[in-house]
Amino acid sequence: MTQPPVPTLRHFEAVAERYDLILCDVWGVLHDGRRAHVSAGEALIRFRALPGPRARRVILVSNAPRPWPGVQTILDGYGVPREAYDAILTSGDLTRRLIAEHPGERVHHLGPERDAPIFDGLDLTLVPGHEAQRVVCTGLFDDDTETAEDYRETLAEFRARDVPMICANPDLVVERDKKLIPCAGLIAQAYEAIGGAVVYAGKPYRPVYETALAMAGELDGTHPPEIARTVAVGDAIRTDIAGASGYGIPSILVARGIHAEELGVTADHHSLGDIAEWLAAQPVRPDAVIERLTW
Repeated sequence: MTQPPVPTLRHFEAVAERYDLILCDVWGVLHDGRRAHVSAGEALIRFRALPGPRARRVILVSNAPRPWPGVQTILDGYGVPREAYDAILTSGDLTRRLIAEHPGERVHHLGPERDAPIFDGLDLTLVPGHEAQRVVCTGLFDDDTETAEDYRETLAEFRARDVPMICANPDLVVERDKKLIPCAGLIAQAYEAIGGAVVYAGKPYRPVYETALAMAGELDGTHPPEIARTVAVGDAIRTDIAGASGYGIPSILVARGIHAEELGVTADHHSLGDIAEWLAAQPVRPDAVIERLTW
């Protein structure tokens, strides 16, 4: 049976009244790794101001491998207004919960020093790889020059000792200045490929959606919003759209993100054309597509 076409939205305003909660991706939707997408912040502010029987909420859901205060500081620097959102939930937050389930362990940090705050205040000992009981992967040491292949020997050593891994950022790539940058998810995939045990913290896995919905309920001192009145907005089929679909949450795909080149919108003067064939080839489909998040 032929599936109905996925509608393309010109503006989020057209569907905004349907929702009480937006679970909004960060990198690729609110910023490009250097600067804010101003129209996206404005759209979220206008959504939060809509009247209704329930307050309209925005929770930013990021696969960033650091606790939410660090992400907020970065967003401030890019120019994303705090008025655009109510709360932030990160993979770093979920990773900290997973680490806390194993107090006193010897943990190896596989990733850049900038992600070290993920361990602050936790009951653990940071050790070299050969001493580790568990490894936490937050990314590549140098994501401008390295690939997952550069970690082949390191991963083989962990696998030989059956060291479990927590992947603190399930993203495979993100966009930075119109360039795709590799993320921790690629290293985790490579580890799984040689038989390593990996637990992923973040999208597209269910705990992130359970936690985000619970947070929305806590903001209002009541039950979480209905799933049908929640929408996930993101630029990645594999994480944002697949995760929402798996949880039963409606979703909107932002075209000018990591799939921009595939969708033919890499230049600002190019507009989104017919993407039905591309969508048909994907493992999941969004409920709508929008070029950028705009009101």
